Amino acid sequence: MATFTYQALNASGKNQKGTIEAASSEEATQKIKAQGYFPTSVQPVKEKKAKPKPGEEGAAKKKKKKGGGTTISFGRVKPKHLTLFTRQLSTLQDAGLPLLRSLQILESQQKPGKMKSVLSGVCEEVEGGSSLSESMGKYPKAYDNLYVKMVNAGEIGGVLDLILQRIAEFMEKSERLKRKIKGALVYPVVVMFIAVVILTFIMVFIIPKFKDIFADFEVELPGLTLWLMDTSSWMAGTKAGQSVPGAVIVALAGPVLWISYKLIRKTPPGRAVFDTLLLWTPIFGNLIRKTVVARFTRTLGTLIGAGVPILEAVTITAETSGNYVYEKALKKVHDSIREGESFAGPLRESKTCDAIVVNMIDVGEETGDMDAMLMKIADNYDEEVDVAVESLVSLLEPLMVVVLGGMVGTIVVAMFLPMIKMIESLQ
Repeated sequence: MATFTYQALNASGKNQKGTIEAASSEEATQKIKAQGYFPTSVQPVKEKKAKPKPGEEGAAKKKKKKGGGTTISFGRVKPKHLTLFTRQLSTLQDAGLPLLRSLQILESQQKPGKMKSVLSGVCEEVEGGSSLSESMGKYPKAYDNLYVKMVNAGEIGGVLDLILQRIAEFMEKSERLKRKIKGALVYPVVVMFIAVVILTFIMVFIIPKFKDIFADFEVELPGLTLWLMDTSSWMAGTKAGQSVPGAVIVALAGPVLWISYKLIRKTPPGRAVFDTLLLWTPIFGNLIRKTVVARFTRTLGTLIGAGVPILEAVTITAETSGNYVYEKALKKVHDSIREGESFAGPLRESKTCDAIVVNMIDVGEETGDMDAMLMKIADNYDEEVDVAVESLVSLLEPLMVVVLGGMVGTIVVAMFLPMIKMIESLQ
Protein backbone atom coordinates (compact mmCIF):
# COMPACT_ATOMS: atom_id res chain seq x y z
CA MET A 1 0.00 0.00 0.00
CA ALA A 2 1.25 3.46 -0.93
CA THR A 3 0.46 6.78 0.69
CA PHE A 4 -1.07 9.56 -1.40
CA THR A 5 -1.56 13.24 -0.64
CA TYR A 6 -4.70 14.78 -2.08
CA GLN A 7 -6.49 18.06 -2.57
CA ALA A 8 -10.22 18.07 -3.01
CA LEU A 9 -13.32 20.23 -2.88
CA ASN A 10 -16.10 19.48 -0.42
CA ALA A 11 -19.82 19.97 -1.02
CA SER A 12 -19.60 23.70 -0.23
CA GLY A 13 -16.65 24.19 -2.58
CA LYS A 14 -13.93 24.58 0.06
CA ASN A 15 -10.47 23.13 -0.42
CA GLN A 16 -9.64 20.00 1.61
CA LYS A 17 -6.18 18.48 2.01
CA GLY A 18 -5.09 15.16 3.47
CA THR A 19 -3.42 11.79 2.96
CA ILE A 20 -4.87 8.39 2.13
CA GLU A 21 -3.48 4.90 1.64
CA ALA A 22 -4.26 2.95 -1.52
CA ALA A 23 -2.72 0.51 -3.96
CA SER A 24 -2.88 2.98 -6.88
CA SER A 25 -3.85 6.57 -7.67
CA GLU A 26 -7.12 5.37 -9.24
CA GLU A 27 -8.06 3.55 -6.04
CA ALA A 28 -7.10 6.64 -4.02
CA THR A 29 -9.36 8.77 -6.22
CA GLN A 30 -12.30 6.41 -5.70
CA LYS A 31 -11.77 6.43 -1.91
CA ILE A 32 -11.72 10.23 -1.85
CA LYS A 33 -14.93 10.41 -3.88
CA ALA A 34 -16.51 7.89 -1.50
CA GLN A 35 -15.87 10.38 1.33
CA GLY A 36 -17.99 12.96 -0.53
CA TYR A 37 -15.11 15.02 -1.90
CA PHE A 38 -14.24 16.01 -5.50
CA PRO A 39 -10.48 15.37 -5.95
CA THR A 40 -8.47 18.02 -7.81
CA SER A 41 -5.02 16.54 -7.17
CA VAL A 42 -3.82 13.08 -6.05
CA GLN A 43 -0.08 12.54 -5.70
CA PRO A 44 1.99 9.70 -4.21
CA VAL A 45 4.16 10.67 -1.25
CA LYS A 46 7.74 10.82 -2.46
CA GLU A 47 10.35 9.01 -0.41
CA LYS A 48 13.21 11.11 0.88
CA LYS A 49 16.30 10.58 -1.18
CA ALA A 50 19.66 10.05 0.43
CA LYS A 51 21.90 13.08 0.38
CA PRO A 52 24.41 12.69 -2.46
CA LYS A 53 28.08 12.43 -1.73
CA PRO A 54 30.30 15.43 -2.51
CA GLY A 55 31.63 13.78 -5.66
CA GLU A 56 28.17 12.81 -6.90
CA GLU A 57 26.49 16.19 -6.34
CA GLY A 58 28.19 17.87 -9.32
CA ALA A 59 27.38 14.93 -11.59
CA ALA A 60 23.74 15.06 -10.56
CA LYS A 61 23.55 18.78 -11.36
CA LYS A 62 25.16 18.25 -14.77
CA LYS A 63 22.72 15.46 -15.54
CA LYS A 64 19.78 17.62 -14.58
CA LYS A 65 21.08 20.46 -16.72
CA LYS A 66 21.65 18.12 -19.63
CA GLY A 67 18.18 16.65 -19.35
CA GLY A 68 16.55 20.02 -19.84
CA GLY A 69 15.96 23.31 -18.11
CA THR A 70 13.43 26.09 -17.96
CA THR A 71 12.13 27.14 -21.36
CA ILE A 72 12.66 30.85 -21.94
CA SER A 73 10.04 32.46 -24.16
CA PHE A 74 8.47 35.85 -24.78
CA GLY A 75 5.07 37.19 -25.82
CA ARG A 76 1.59 35.78 -25.29
CA VAL A 77 0.28 32.28 -25.80
CA LYS A 78 -1.37 31.92 -29.20
CA PRO A 79 -5.18 31.56 -28.98
CA LYS A 80 -5.19 28.36 -31.09
CA HIS A 81 -2.68 26.71 -28.70
CA LEU A 82 -4.75 27.73 -25.67
CA THR A 83 -7.96 26.48 -27.30
CA LEU A 84 -6.38 23.11 -28.10
CA PHE A 85 -5.03 22.81 -24.54
CA THR A 86 -8.46 23.60 -23.07
CA ARG A 87 -10.18 21.02 -25.26
CA GLN A 88 -7.61 18.34 -24.37
CA LEU A 89 -7.74 19.12 -20.63
CA SER A 90 -11.53 18.88 -20.74
CA THR A 91 -11.29 15.45 -22.39
CA LEU A 92 -8.77 14.18 -19.81
CA GLN A 93 -10.87 15.43 -16.90
CA ASP A 94 -13.99 13.86 -18.36
CA ALA A 95 -12.07 10.56 -18.55
CA GLY A 96 -11.47 10.74 -14.78
CA LEU A 97 -7.72 11.43 -14.71
CA PRO A 98 -6.37 13.38 -11.72
CA LEU A 99 -5.87 17.06 -12.48
CA LEU A 100 -2.11 17.15 -11.94
CA ARG A 101 -1.59 14.04 -14.04
CA SER A 102 -3.63 15.62 -16.86
CA LEU A 103 -1.56 18.80 -16.73
CA GLN A 104 1.69 16.83 -16.75
CA ILE A 105 0.58 14.84 -19.80
CA LEU A 106 -0.31 18.01 -21.71
CA GLU A 107 2.90 19.76 -20.62
CA SER A 108 5.05 16.85 -21.80
CA GLN A 109 3.56 16.88 -25.32
CA GLN A 110 4.02 20.64 -25.85
CA LYS A 111 6.81 21.90 -28.08
CA PRO A 112 9.35 24.29 -26.49
CA GLY A 113 7.79 27.72 -26.26
CA LYS A 114 5.52 29.97 -24.22
CA MET A 115 2.76 27.38 -23.73
CA LYS A 116 5.17 24.74 -22.43
CA SER A 117 6.78 27.23 -20.05
CA VAL A 118 3.39 28.31 -18.69
CA LEU A 119 2.15 24.73 -18.25
CA SER A 120 5.34 23.82 -16.41
CA GLY A 121 4.70 26.66 -13.97
CA VAL A 122 1.02 25.70 -13.55
CA CYS A 123 2.03 22.08 -12.79
CA GLU A 124 4.44 23.26 -10.11
CA GLU A 125 1.79 25.51 -8.54
CA VAL A 126 -0.86 22.76 -8.50
CA GLU A 127 1.63 20.25 -7.11
CA GLY A 128 2.49 22.76 -4.39
CA GLY A 129 -1.13 22.90 -3.20
CA SER A 130 -2.68 25.75 -5.23
CA SER A 131 -5.98 25.33 -7.04
CA LEU A 132 -6.03 25.33 -10.83
CA SER A 133 -7.65 28.77 -11.06
CA GLU A 134 -5.12 30.27 -8.63
CA SER A 135 -2.25 28.73 -10.61
CA MET A 136 -3.59 30.02 -13.93
CA GLY A 137 -4.18 33.49 -12.46
CA LYS A 138 -0.43 33.86 -12.03
CA TYR A 139 0.02 33.73 -15.83
CA PRO A 140 -2.17 36.55 -17.22
CA LYS A 141 -0.42 36.44 -20.62
CA ALA A 142 -1.85 32.96 -21.12
CA TYR A 143 -5.07 32.92 -19.08
CA ASP A 144 -7.13 36.11 -18.96
CA ASN A 145 -9.56 37.08 -16.21
CA LEU A 146 -12.49 35.50 -18.06
CA TYR A 147 -10.72 32.16 -18.33
CA VAL A 148 -9.61 32.11 -14.67
CA LYS A 149 -13.06 33.03 -13.30
CA MET A 150 -14.77 30.31 -15.32
CA VAL A 151 -12.25 27.69 -14.15
CA ASN A 152 -12.81 28.85 -10.58
CA ALA A 153 -16.58 28.46 -11.02
CA GLY A 154 -16.03 24.95 -12.39
CA GLU A 155 -13.88 24.01 -9.38
CA ILE A 156 -16.44 25.27 -6.90
CA GLY A 157 -19.32 23.52 -8.67
CA GLY A 158 -17.39 20.28 -9.19
CA VAL A 159 -17.97 20.42 -12.96
CA LEU A 160 -14.51 21.42 -14.16
CA ASP A 161 -14.65 19.15 -17.23
CA LEU A 162 -17.94 20.70 -18.36
CA ILE A 163 -16.70 24.25 -17.81
CA LEU A 164 -13.50 23.56 -19.74
CA GLN A 165 -15.60 22.23 -22.61
CA ARG A 166 -17.68 25.43 -22.59
CA ILE A 167 -14.53 27.57 -22.54
CA ALA A 168 -13.14 25.63 -25.52
CA GLU A 169 -16.38 26.10 -27.48
CA PHE A 170 -16.45 29.80 -26.60
CA MET A 171 -12.84 30.30 -27.74
CA GLU A 172 -13.39 28.34 -30.95
CA LYS A 173 -16.39 30.48 -31.91
CA SER A 174 -14.55 33.70 -31.02
CA GLU A 175 -11.54 32.69 -33.12
CA ARG A 176 -13.81 31.69 -36.01
CA LEU A 177 -15.40 35.15 -35.93
CA LYS A 178 -11.99 36.88 -35.86
CA ARG A 179 -10.77 34.80 -38.81
CA LYS A 180 -13.81 35.76 -40.88
CA ILE A 181 -13.29 39.48 -40.27
CA LYS A 182 -9.53 39.31 -40.85
CA GLY A 183 -10.07 37.22 -43.98
CA ALA A 184 -12.43 39.87 -45.34
CA LEU A 185 -9.86 42.62 -44.77
CA VAL A 186 -6.77 40.78 -46.05
CA TYR A 187 -7.75 41.03 -49.73
CA PRO A 188 -8.31 44.82 -49.88
CA VAL A 189 -5.24 45.52 -47.72
CA VAL A 190 -2.98 43.42 -49.96
CA VAL A 191 -4.39 44.97 -53.13
CA MET A 192 -3.95 48.51 -51.79
CA PHE A 193 -0.39 47.75 -50.64
CA ILE A 194 0.59 46.44 -54.08
CA ALA A 195 -1.09 49.43 -55.73
CA VAL A 196 0.87 51.89 -53.53
CA VAL A 197 4.14 50.11 -54.36
CA ILE A 198 3.45 50.22 -58.11
CA LEU A 199 2.35 53.88 -58.04
CA THR A 200 5.45 54.82 -56.01
CA PHE A 201 7.65 53.08 -58.60
CA ILE A 202 5.92 54.97 -61.43
CA MET A 203 6.26 58.31 -59.66
CA VAL A 204 9.94 57.82 -58.78
CA PHE A 205 11.31 56.15 -61.94
CA ILE A 206 8.89 56.63 -64.86
CA ILE A 207 7.47 60.16 -64.54
CA PRO A 208 10.92 61.87 -64.40
CA LYS A 209 11.73 60.45 -67.87
CA PHE A 210 8.64 62.14 -69.29
CA LYS A 211 9.67 65.34 -67.54
CA ASP A 212 12.95 65.36 -69.48
CA ILE A 213 11.14 64.71 -72.78
CA PHE A 214 8.70 67.57 -72.20
CA ALA A 215 11.58 69.89 -71.29
CA ASP A 216 13.37 69.12 -74.62
CA PHE A 217 10.29 70.02 -76.64
CA GLU A 218 9.65 73.20 -74.64
CA VAL A 219 5.93 72.54 -74.47
CA GLU A 220 3.72 74.52 -72.09
CA LEU A 221 2.44 71.94 -69.61
CA PRO A 222 -1.17 71.91 -68.32
CA GLY A 223 -1.88 72.29 -64.60
CA LEU A 224 -2.61 68.59 -64.02
CA THR A 225 0.74 67.59 -65.54
CA LEU A 226 2.64 70.21 -63.53
CA TRP A 227 1.03 68.92 -60.33
CA LEU A 228 2.02 65.34 -61.24
CA MET A 229 5.59 66.44 -61.97
CA ASP A 230 5.85 68.23 -58.62
CA THR A 231 4.51 65.15 -56.84
CA SER A 232 7.02 62.97 -58.68
CA SER A 233 9.90 65.31 -57.68
CA TRP A 234 8.73 65.18 -54.06
CA MET A 235 8.53 61.37 -54.11
CA ALA A 236 12.01 61.09 -55.64
CA GLY A 237 13.46 63.70 -53.27
CA THR A 238 14.69 65.97 -56.09
CA LYS A 239 12.49 68.93 -55.19
CA ALA A 240 14.38 72.08 -54.19
CA GLY A 241 14.98 72.30 -50.46
CA GLN A 242 13.80 68.77 -49.78
CA SER A 243 15.90 66.63 -47.43
CA VAL A 244 13.87 63.41 -47.15
CA PRO A 245 12.39 61.66 -50.25
CA GLY A 246 8.61 61.41 -50.21
CA ALA A 247 8.83 57.68 -50.95
CA VAL A 248 10.50 57.18 -47.55
CA ILE A 249 7.73 59.14 -45.84
CA VAL A 250 5.08 57.07 -47.63
CA ALA A 251 6.84 53.82 -46.61
CA LEU A 252 7.05 54.90 -42.96
CA ALA A 253 3.56 56.42 -42.79
CA GLY A 254 1.78 53.08 -42.26
CA PRO A 255 3.91 51.79 -39.34
CA VAL A 256 4.02 55.25 -37.70
CA LEU A 257 0.24 55.64 -37.87
CA TRP A 258 -0.27 52.11 -36.50
CA ILE A 259 2.10 52.67 -33.56
CA SER A 260 0.49 56.06 -32.84
CA TYR A 261 -2.94 54.44 -32.90
CA LYS A 262 -1.82 51.78 -30.41
CA LEU A 263 -0.25 54.35 -28.07
CA ILE A 264 -3.27 56.66 -28.15
CA ARG A 265 -5.65 53.74 -27.48
CA LYS A 266 -3.73 52.97 -24.28
CA THR A 267 -4.96 56.26 -22.81
CA PRO A 268 -8.62 56.33 -21.60
CA PRO A 269 -9.55 59.53 -23.53
CA GLY A 270 -7.92 58.26 -26.73
CA ARG A 271 -9.64 54.89 -26.43
CA ALA A 272 -13.00 56.55 -25.80
CA VAL A 273 -12.67 58.79 -28.87
CA PHE A 274 -11.44 56.05 -31.22
CA ASP A 275 -14.04 53.48 -30.14
CA THR A 276 -16.86 56.01 -30.49
CA LEU A 277 -15.68 57.06 -33.96
CA LEU A 278 -15.33 53.44 -35.07
CA LEU A 279 -18.99 52.75 -34.27
CA TRP A 280 -20.05 55.66 -36.50
CA THR A 281 -17.67 54.87 -39.36
CA PRO A 282 -19.52 54.34 -42.66
CA ILE A 283 -19.63 50.72 -43.86
CA PHE A 284 -17.43 49.38 -41.01
CA GLY A 285 -19.43 50.82 -38.09
CA ASN A 286 -22.37 48.43 -38.46
CA LEU A 287 -20.04 45.43 -38.69
CA ILE A 288 -18.16 46.51 -35.54
CA ARG A 289 -21.45 46.91 -33.62
CA LYS A 290 -22.63 43.43 -34.54
CA THR A 291 -19.24 41.94 -33.68
CA VAL A 292 -19.12 43.56 -30.23
CA VAL A 293 -22.71 42.55 -29.42
CA ALA A 294 -22.01 38.94 -30.45
CA ARG A 295 -18.86 38.93 -28.30
CA PHE A 296 -20.29 40.40 -25.11
CA THR A 297 -23.53 38.35 -25.20
CA ARG A 298 -21.59 35.11 -25.72
CA THR A 299 -19.13 36.02 -22.96
CA LEU A 300 -21.88 36.92 -20.49
CA GLY A 301 -24.00 33.89 -21.40
CA THR A 302 -21.02 31.56 -20.93
CA LEU A 303 -20.14 33.07 -17.54
CA ILE A 304 -23.71 32.93 -16.21
CA GLY A 305 -24.09 29.38 -17.50
CA ALA A 306 -20.88 28.44 -15.70
CA GLY A 307 -22.29 29.63 -12.39
CA VAL A 308 -20.34 32.88 -12.02
CA PRO A 309 -22.32 35.43 -9.93
CA ILE A 310 -24.17 37.91 -12.14
CA LEU A 311 -22.39 41.04 -10.85
CA GLU A 312 -18.96 39.49 -11.32
CA ALA A 313 -19.99 38.14 -14.73
CA VAL A 314 -21.08 41.60 -15.92
CA THR A 315 -17.82 43.14 -14.65
CA ILE A 316 -15.70 40.58 -16.52
CA THR A 317 -17.82 41.01 -19.66
CA ALA A 318 -17.35 44.79 -19.54
CA GLU A 319 -13.58 44.41 -19.22
CA THR A 320 -13.39 42.00 -22.17
CA SER A 321 -15.95 43.67 -24.46
CA GLY A 322 -13.22 45.32 -26.55
CA ASN A 323 -15.06 48.63 -27.00
CA TYR A 324 -15.23 51.60 -24.63
CA VAL A 325 -18.86 52.46 -25.45
CA TYR A 326 -20.13 48.98 -24.60
CA GLU A 327 -17.84 48.76 -21.57
CA LYS A 328 -19.42 51.95 -20.20
CA ALA A 329 -22.94 50.64 -20.90
CA LEU A 330 -22.23 47.34 -19.12
CA LYS A 331 -20.84 49.17 -16.09
CA LYS A 332 -24.15 51.01 -15.86
CA VAL A 333 -25.90 47.63 -16.06
CA HIS A 334 -23.70 46.43 -13.18
CA ASP A 335 -24.70 49.42 -11.04
CA SER A 336 -28.36 48.90 -11.91
CA ILE A 337 -28.32 45.21 -10.88
CA ARG A 338 -26.45 46.02 -7.67
CA GLU A 339 -29.21 48.48 -6.75
CA GLY A 340 -31.87 45.84 -7.40
CA GLU A 341 -33.06 47.20 -10.75
CA SER A 342 -33.35 45.46 -14.13
CA PHE A 343 -30.60 44.39 -16.55
CA ALA A 344 -32.34 45.59 -19.70
CA GLY A 345 -33.16 49.15 -18.49
CA PRO A 346 -29.67 50.72 -18.65
CA LEU A 347 -28.92 48.82 -21.86
CA ARG A 348 -32.03 50.30 -23.47
CA GLU A 349 -31.12 53.82 -22.31
CA SER A 350 -27.57 53.55 -23.68
CA LYS A 351 -28.91 52.78 -27.20
CA THR A 352 -25.90 50.56 -27.87
CA CYS A 353 -28.00 47.52 -28.80
CA ASP A 354 -30.93 46.96 -31.13
CA ALA A 355 -34.42 46.76 -29.65
CA ILE A 356 -34.62 43.02 -30.29
CA VAL A 357 -31.47 42.41 -28.21
CA VAL A 358 -32.80 44.43 -25.27
CA ASN A 359 -36.21 42.75 -25.44
CA MET A 360 -34.70 39.25 -25.55
CA ILE A 361 -32.53 40.06 -22.52
CA ASP A 362 -35.62 41.44 -20.76
CA VAL A 363 -37.52 38.20 -21.45
CA GLY A 364 -34.56 36.10 -20.30
CA GLU A 365 -34.39 38.13 -17.09
CA GLU A 366 -38.10 37.57 -16.41
CA THR A 367 -38.02 33.84 -17.14
CA GLY A 368 -34.73 33.19 -15.33
CA ASP A 369 -33.21 31.76 -18.50
CA MET A 370 -30.74 34.56 -19.13
CA ASP A 371 -27.76 32.44 -20.21
CA ALA A 372 -29.71 30.57 -22.91
CA MET A 373 -31.23 33.81 -24.21
CA LEU A 374 -27.82 35.49 -24.40
CA MET A 375 -26.38 32.54 -26.33
CA LYS A 376 -29.28 32.75 -28.81
CA ILE A 377 -28.53 36.44 -29.33
CA ALA A 378 -24.86 35.63 -29.89
CA ASP A 379 -25.65 32.90 -32.44
CA ASN A 380 -28.04 35.23 -34.27
CA TYR A 381 -25.49 38.04 -34.42
CA ASP A 382 -22.75 35.67 -35.55
CA GLU A 383 -24.92 34.90 -38.59
CA GLU A 384 -25.52 38.62 -39.17
CA VAL A 385 -21.76 39.25 -38.99
CA ASP A 386 -21.23 36.57 -41.66
CA VAL A 387 -23.74 38.32 -43.93
CA ALA A 388 -22.20 41.73 -43.18
CA VAL A 389 -18.69 40.46 -43.98
CA GLU A 390 -19.83 39.03 -47.31
CA SER A 391 -21.59 42.30 -48.15
CA LEU A 392 -18.48 44.26 -47.18
CA VAL A 393 -16.26 42.16 -49.46
CA SER A 394 -18.68 42.52 -52.38
CA LEU A 395 -18.74 46.31 -51.80
CA LEU A 396 -14.97 46.74 -51.40
CA GLU A 397 -14.04 45.01 -54.66
CA PRO A 398 -15.78 47.50 -57.02
CA LEU A 399 -14.76 50.37 -54.74
CA MET A 400 -11.09 49.42 -55.07
CA VAL A 401 -11.44 49.10 -58.83
CA VAL A 402 -12.87 52.65 -59.01
CA VAL A 403 -10.14 54.10 -56.75
CA LEU A 404 -7.25 52.38 -58.53
CA GLY A 405 -8.76 53.16 -61.92
CA GLY A 406 -9.02 56.83 -60.93
CA MET A 407 -5.36 56.94 -59.86
CA VAL A 408 -4.05 55.26 -63.01
CA GLY A 409 -6.41 57.30 -65.21
CA THR A 410 -5.17 60.56 -63.68
CA ILE A 411 -1.55 59.62 -64.43
CA VAL A 412 -2.37 58.61 -68.01
CA VAL A 413 -4.36 61.79 -68.74
CA ALA A 414 -1.65 63.98 -67.16
CA MET A 415 1.00 62.37 -69.41
CA PHE A 416 -1.01 62.44 -72.63
CA LEU A 417 -2.20 66.06 -72.48
CA PRO A 418 1.31 67.48 -73.19
CA MET A 419 1.81 64.88 -75.96
CA ILE A 420 -1.32 66.14 -77.68
CA LYS A 421 0.05 69.68 -77.53
CA MET A 422 3.39 68.46 -78.92
CA ILE A 423 1.66 66.81 -81.89
CA GLU A 424 -0.40 69.94 -82.58
CA SER A 425 2.73 72.15 -82.50
CA LEU A 426 4.56 69.82 -84.93
CA GLN A 427 1.65 69.98 -87.39
